[in-house]
Amino acid sequence: MTAPQPSRPDAPLLLTSAQRTSTATLLTEAAARHGLETVTLTGPDTLRTLAGRAVHWYGGPRIADRIAGPLRLGLLEPPDDWLARLPRQLTLRRIELMTHSEAVRLPGPFFAKPPRDKSFPPRTVASGAQLPPAAPRTPVLVSEVVSFAAEYRLFLLDGALATATRYAVHGRLDPAPLHDDPYAPDVRAFAARLSALAPLPSAAAVDVGRLDGGGWAVVEANMPYFAHCYAADPAAVLDVVLRAAGPGSRVREGDRRFLRTPGAA
Repeated sequence: MTAPQPSRPDAPLLLTSAQRTSTATLLTEAAARHGLETVTLTGPDTLRTLAGRAVHWYGGPRIADRIAGPLRLGLLEPPDDWLARLPRQLTLRRIELMTHSEAVRLPGPFFAKPPRDKSFPPRTVASGAQLPPAAPRTPVLVSEVVSFAAEYRLFLLDGALATATRYAVHGRLDPAPLHDDPYAPDVRAFAARLSALAPLPSAAAVDVGRLDGGGWAVVEANMPYFAHCYAADPAAVLDVVLRAAGPGSRVREGDRRFLRTPGAA
């Protein structure tokens, strides 16, 4: 395949992975409506063609780690221990970050997941002995088992709710625009609490949920540049993605502590 030939060498662009997803398609369409050039990553020729350009990324973290250096990307995301360090009023459950070798020795039941990567699928286990194999130092978030009646994805920009979507009901995928959801006022109120109490990058994607029996809690944080937008406004999601994964030279001083270290996943 021939490498892309950007028409405006001085203009920013959105680079997406070759693996097309529904969100990548929606973001590409939103970018086109705003006159933002888009390019698909097809191989090393793409990187050579885009050298020196103001590139923004939407795609997986492993590929991002490989291209961040050549394209001088700055990728924003909360650290591995972000969820474990949140105040209990935002989680409504005990959460700890530990290594896989520590987690396998725990009694259960508990819910376990990698903080950011997909080294093993998130699951509830009866004891640590049931955890899937992983490298001993693989980070694992271990939490009390809770059940969420409904779950929502928040896209936050400069501490404000840019857009949001419901994505699950009682653990099953059920996307809907926030304005169609009866809990929309509660979601907005919790988003405001979260922004006031939790240290976040200026562009963030965070999942929250309403527990069975009531109460609102953070589910997890996500990489905006690899988060499905479900029924959220794609144009608003694009604004968050552009801030979260763009030229490293443009990263704000307050965001530098949230820069991803290549190979973290």
